[in-house]
Amino acid sequence: MTLQDFLGENAVFLALAAFVIVAVYQGVRIVPQSEKYVVERFGRLRAVLGPGINFIVPFLDRVAHKVSVLERQLPTTRQDAITADNVLVQVETSVFYRVTEPEKTVYRIRDIDAAISTTVAGIVRAEIGKMELDAVQSNRAGLIHTIQENLANVVDDWGIEVTRAEILDVNLDDATRAAMLQQLNAERARRAQVTEAEGRKRAVELAADAELYAAEQQAKARRVTAEAEAFATSVIAEAIAKNGLEAAQFQVALKQVEALSIVGKGEGKQVVLLPAAALDAFANAFGLLKGRS
Repeated sequence: MTLQDFLGENAVFLALAAFVIVAVYQGVRIVPQSEKYVVERFGRLRAVLGPGINFIVPFLDRVAHKVSVLERQLPTTRQDAITADNVLVQVETSVFYRVTEPEKTVYRIRDIDAAISTTVAGIVRAEIGKMELDAVQSNRAGLIHTIQENLANVVDDWGIEVTRAEILDVNLDDATRAAMLQQLNAERARRAQVTEAEGRKRAVELAADAELYAAEQQAKARRVTAEAEAFATSVIAEAIAKNGLEAAQFQVALKQVEALSIVGKGEGKQVVLLPAAALDAFANAFGLLKGRS
């Protein structure tokens, strides 16, 4: 039997086998973990195939789109915006997203990257227009959160999820930068003057406290001296009350002796003239002391 005779006799079986092989090839789809397949039947959405082995109807269904579900990063974009205090800034943004519903991404939007970039530019300009420049610089985290939240609400109809939005930089023109530098230098000078004034104020307060403390100590010393003198006077008064006139004369004579002693200790070569009654002070003091004993 020749090959031609074999093919002639088994042509039907061979055709059937070929048809089965082609049908199996057309009906079995192995989808990678990082992708999803969009299946159409006569141009209409039939199903979305997930990772693994999937079966479709051969010759009726076809894989129209293979969509990656990996996270994507849009190219860094720059857009101009005007703040609430009329300052022109240039904002650099970057957005990360991934496709969650491929059927929406395929049938509702043509260029998803361009659509997201345009949406981000509009949101950034709208939000920065509500803020002053200082708030834009200091509250960047809050601005990023607002942009990401608003963007998530917009792109939900496109079947994607915004995973991250970043403001990479906020650039200013040269004139605004120079004005801000002058303002910064003025603020530093003001702080230095305030610090110096507070230092002088503190020095005056400390000097006043020192003078007040010295006056208080002097007052305490005078009070102690006055109390000592009062105590001595009370002792003398008590002695006079007990011993009468002799005690008083003794005290007077004793004061005279102390005065003469002080005069005698004076430095220099001066001549001191004493009255005759002063010479009798020693005798009176010793006499009174002898009489008391």
